Amino acid sequence: MAAAPVMKALRQLGFLKLNFRGDADHPEDHRVLALFRKRAELKKAYGGLQEEIYRLKDRVKQQEGATQRVQEMLSTLETRLAAPESGYPALVFYQLRRFWQSGRQLIEQFVSDLARQQEERERRAHLAEHNRRQFVRRQSVESELRAAETRAADARAQLAGLQQQRARLTRFWHYFKRRNLDHSIATARVGMSGADVALANARAAAEALEQEAPPEFPGLSVEARRAINLAAIACAEVLCARLVKTPLVTLAREATARREVSDEYGSQAECEALMAEIARGLAKIQVRTNIAQEVTVRTDRLKQIARYRNPGDTSPTTDSIGFAEGDILAGERLGASAARMPNVLGEDTWDLFRVLLR
Repeated sequence: MAAAPVMKALRQLGFLKLNFRGDADHPEDHRVLALFRKRAELKKAYGGLQEEIYRLKDRVKQQEGATQRVQEMLSTLETRLAAPESGYPALVFYQLRRFWQSGRQLIEQFVSDLARQQEERERRAHLAEHNRRQFVRRQSVESELRAAETRAADARAQLAGLQQQRARLTRFWHYFKRRNLDHSIATARVGMSGADVALANARAAAEALEQEAPPEFPGLSVEARRAINLAAIACAEVLCARLVKTPLVTLAREATARREVSDEYGSQAECEALMAEIARGLAKIQVRTNIAQEVTVRTDRLKQIARYRNPGDTSPTTDSIGFAEGDILAGERLGASAARMPNVLGEDTWDLFRVLLR
């Protein structure tokens, strides 16, 4: 009763009108927050676009510089070709570069053919090995499935026999026999349930084995890539052997290493003679006669001397495949002046490092 005057006084003072839960959120507050979020997102997107613009401008500048350099090279080439004394060296220069590229393309095609053939063989061997493993697994799974089917059928037959035996015991004096059979029937039901579960698992394993896809081919083995790379090195040696009496390999290597035309090829007559020699050299390296036999002989030699730094390396060390003392090119006379085979891998002849398989 004493609390009533106190509550009346509080109402008069207005304390009960205080909202202790805080003011409700106004829609304007939500709109302001949404505007701030959108502003932050737009600012972030604007920053990303600015970075993209700077990057594209940088690429445009780089492309413009490259285009300018190409135009300057074309202008210089036009100027050179306009005069016979500078035009013929330019022709020799680009024919030597083309000669080098032709040798590399021949080796690339050779490696591509070998890799395709070896991949087909290894792919078939891989599939045959998978089928062999699948055959062994299938025999094991089918054996387990037949055993599970036999156990399930035996358990089912045992349960049926017990139930038939139980059904014949109808007299009151068969009470104890019926009770014993009831225990046996319960045990047989448990055994049959276990046999059914084992049978279901065996069938699932058999279905999973049938639906299992063959594993993906992992690619050429290290041994295969090593063999192909040795054959590529041997092929490069064969091409060099066909050009041993000419300076074409050295001149082509020097021309490929340069970006600009050189005037070191002599007069017009000397340039014409050199271009004729380039044409003959190109015809020599493109001859397919006996190339397989020559490559095989040199590959057998490389297999005996090639050494590798690591078990996973596919290219031999450059110092392990150099010709031994007294090993000269075929067709050359003995003596100190006999031409010796260059280390095609060490000198990167025909751009071998771009051709070899990794």
